[in-house]
Amino acid sequence: MDLTIKQGEIHGLMGPNGAGKTTLANVLMGHPSYEVTKGEVIFKGENILGMPPDERSRKGLFLAFQYPVAIPGVSVANFLRMAINARRTAENGNGKAIPLPEFRELLKGKMDLLKIPHEFAGRHLNDGFSGGEKKRAEILQLAALEPAIAILDETDSGLDIDAVRIVSNGVNALVGDELGVLIITHYQRILNYIKPDFVHILLAGRILQSGGPELAGHLEDVGYEGVLEL
Repeated sequence: MDLTIKQGEIHGLMGPNGAGKTTLANVLMGHPSYEVTKGEVIFKGENILGMPPDERSRKGLFLAFQYPVAIPGVSVANFLRMAINARRTAENGNGKAIPLPEFRELLKGKMDLLKIPHEFAGRHLNDGFSGGEKKRAEILQLAALEPAIAILDETDSGLDIDAVRIVSNGVNALVGDELGVLIITHYQRILNYIKPDFVHILLAGRILQSGGPELAGHLEDVGYEGVLEL
């Protein structure tokens, strides 16, 4: 598989169940259940395959999970502050934590940008959250950590139309020259809200076809079997 994603670009990766989309996301983030036997993943000029997941995260890689895990007893705010402090330690090397007033202002600003109520920060992370709230929490993490590349693994999975629109608006609020995005999805639906620069079709672990945003519409018309016949 050959795939290059640059900051400032949005890529859509589409494919049926079992194509290897989530496997790719997990491998890029360093999931310990996967062993890479050949190839490289170059990020900021360095092969990251030997790095553990936390080191990849501190380097500026982000993964929004398809099924976010609940952490009862840990508030959204405390979780984000710990994550930001880990990132700062990696960048500065001095272990200096973000001052609490500065963190509060940062968090309020990100929540206002994403139109998330401030009381959301006091809730336990994903504990009792609806599907849409879990995905909004993921996008809030994305906003707070400000990575260079974000992988969104089926962020629209299990969401109704309104929730997809809300989450998509959050992603669009963060898109810019400093953020590259890989959106993994089954359907064109989320790509109607988050406009990709490139679309790739993944089948059986290989990128079968790449093109512009019109490729997603074509795939919606002919299905994966229709693409295989090309």
